[in-house]
Amino acid sequence: MTDLVTSTHRVSGGYDIVIAEAGDRLAPAVVFIHGSGPGASGASNFRQNIDAFVDAGYRVILPDMIGYGGSSKPEGLDYTLQLFTDTLYEALLAHGVTRASLIGNSLGGGVALQLALDHPGFASSLVLMAPGCVAEREAYFVMPGIAKMVSSFGGPDFDLAEQTRLVSNLVHPDFVPKIPESLIAERFAVARTQPKDVLMRMRTPDLSSRLGEIEQPTFVLWGLNDEFCPEAHARLFLERCADVRAITFARTGHWVQVERAAEFNAYITEFLNARR
Repeated sequence: MTDLVTSTHRVSGGYDIVIAEAGDRLAPAVVFIHGSGPGASGASNFRQNIDAFVDAGYRVILPDMIGYGGSSKPEGLDYTLQLFTDTLYEALLAHGVTRASLIGNSLGGGVALQLALDHPGFASSLVLMAPGCVAEREAYFVMPGIAKMVSSFGGPDFDLAEQTRLVSNLVHPDFVPKIPESLIAERFAVARTQPKDVLMRMRTPDLSSRLGEIEQPTFVLWGLNDEFCPEAHARLFLERCADVRAITFARTGHWVQVERAAEFNAYITEFLNARR
């Protein structure tokens, strides 16, 4: 496993954003943007992808978004998509990253889209795994995966067994026995430091009407059995984006980069290599 070097950057509002990285600092940068959920962090969401991208000659950047990982976790505010995007962008600039490929899963896919829309010169290409923020917020709340995520998170009864159940909901049932115990323990340690606000006060817009503004080469990947972000949303990108390709994996849930790690790594390094 490639060693990670961690830095902390103070951004507007007095928040600290933690960024881990691996690989050659002079190589093309690839920013992996994690999704939401109790215990999420950059490293835990993409641990099975880091080595492959470093070996392919990329500088791997793994930020913890505000409210997650080792970054600041403020209470008493709305966690808006703009807040996630602005604090991430400011931290990346402070980290010396001025242009990068953006790889985002779920909420991280929405952040990648917002970042590309706000700062089109920053994003060289987009890789989106079951990205959120392409439907009204209420549309996601009728998905079966969201219902299963109702939990004791943030309360005294939240324990390792509950963390295991939450992580298991993210993947296809076939993959549940393959979830590393270390991943669950890592996410549990983070979840115990998170306020309820990070989920209860999350506010995300519907960016689907703006997909036509995305000019960067885009690769969309989805699990057919995703219970959080419907695979049918892949067609929104195919219909509206200027330069897009999409692939769907059978017997796969919300975590393509975890459940199909080897294939994901091969497809995406090839995609990026062709655009270097």
